[in-house]
Amino acid sequence: MSTAYSTAHAETLDPPRSSPDLDVRELEKRTRLMRIITRLIAVSDLGSREIARQAGLPVQKISDLLAGRLEHLDIDELNVLRRTLELEAP
Repeated sequence: MSTAYSTAHAETLDPPRSSPDLDVRELEKRTRLMRIITRLIAVSDLGSREIARQAGLPVQKISDLLAGRLEHLDIDELNVLRRTLELEAP
């Protein structure tokens, strides 16, 4: 079997995955915010539920953030989380 045939055959079985259309700069900004927020969460005395409640976000968003799933949070949500946690910082 030729490589060309196997590649073409594989594409019909496993279609390319669609990924969110993210600008590189926006992704870098979101990554920086995620790192800042996860550090703030680590030093915070608050649990995920309390952080989510104070930020007005679902608990699942905090779980997504801590799991590194940036595509589930937008810049505004990350900024709200950062402000919420910075207000709690000693």
